This record gives sequence, C-alpha cells and structure tokens, in this order.
Amino acid sequence: MTTLQVLRAADRVASPWKNGGGVTREVASSPSGAGTADFDWRVSLADVASGGPFSTFEGIDRVISVVQGEGMALTVDGALTVVAERFRPFAFSGDATTGCRLLGGPLVDFNVMTRRGLVSADVTFVTDPTPLTGTTLAIVFEGSATLDGARLGPLDAVLVTDGSAVLDVDGLAGVVVFHQGRGELRARPGTR
Repeated sequence: MTTLQVLRAADRVASPWKNGGGVTREVASSPSGAGTADFDWRVSLADVASGGPFSTFEGIDRVISVVQGEGMALTVDGALTVVAERFRPFAFSGDATTGCRLLGGPLVDFNVMTRRGLVSADVTFVTDPTPLTGTTLAIVFEGSATLDGARLGPLDAVLVTDGSAVLDVDGLAGVVVFHQGRGELRARPGTR
C-alpha cells in the first residue's frame, strides 16, 4: 500500500532565512518539523529579492534550481557559476562560502538540502507520467498533476514514503528521489 501526503501550497508559511537575508517556504523535511540544524533532508522554495551571501550549512549538500525569474550568478568558494536556465539543477556544498548576484531582478528558487553521508537526492524535472517510489517528493511548477486521485495545482506537492504511484503530469513538475546512506552531490538536468 502506498503512503502519500499531499502538501498544499496554500498551507506553507514564510520564514526568514538562516542568515536573515530573505524568506523561504518549507515544502517538506525529514524528520517532519525538524529545524535548520537537525534535518536529514529539507525541500523549500525561496523568494530571492536581492543578491548577497548564502547561509552556510555545515555537512549539508544542496541542489538549487531557478523556477521563476531570470537567474543568478553564484560564486561558490571563489568559482563563478551562472544559474540562469529555469528548471536546471545545480549542486554544491552547503559548507562552501557562496554569494549570489541576481541577473535580472527577483526570482524564486527550488532548494533541496541533504545531510551528507546520511541521505542524498536526485533532482529532475518532468513533463510526462512519472513513477514515484521509495521516499520521493514531487511538486508542480506549471499546470497540474494527479496522483492516486489527488489533484495537485501550481506549487502543490506530494510526498511518497512507501510503495509506489504514478504522477500524471499536465505541465511540469519537480521530482526529488531521496536515497539513504549515500552522500554524493547529484543533479540531473530534466525535461523542459
């Protein structure tokens, strides 16, 4: 039997970033309700109104994707990477000194964080029916989707923690598959 939890966008509460420089809306975390210091994994959406330093998360691996806006130039431990293509994941260490310069105004990013050595995540973006198995989170970014009779609108998400189900996408969704006991950075460009 599949265990799933529908996570409605309307139920998310904005909270300040760890460094106080913006706001984030947590989609889900494990364990549920964990704070920024004690999660195994955390998925969130962030409203980025201006550039500046990223919060440091010791022992955390991050995958970030621009989902709205023109993108950003990230400097990660001195190396510049332009993250301008929407729905293209970029993986980096949360330990790194990271700065951000916006390329064309405010944006929204999709942020996946995992505790290194304990959990890793594959992040993809899909437009076709997609099987979800194990511990997997899916979030709708464009259009809608259905899963086991549950209809998901823009920014609604579903967390599958046991069993499997097929996400029927009518638009575009992000899919995050979590793996226990692996700690490498993993980001796979998806379909667009």
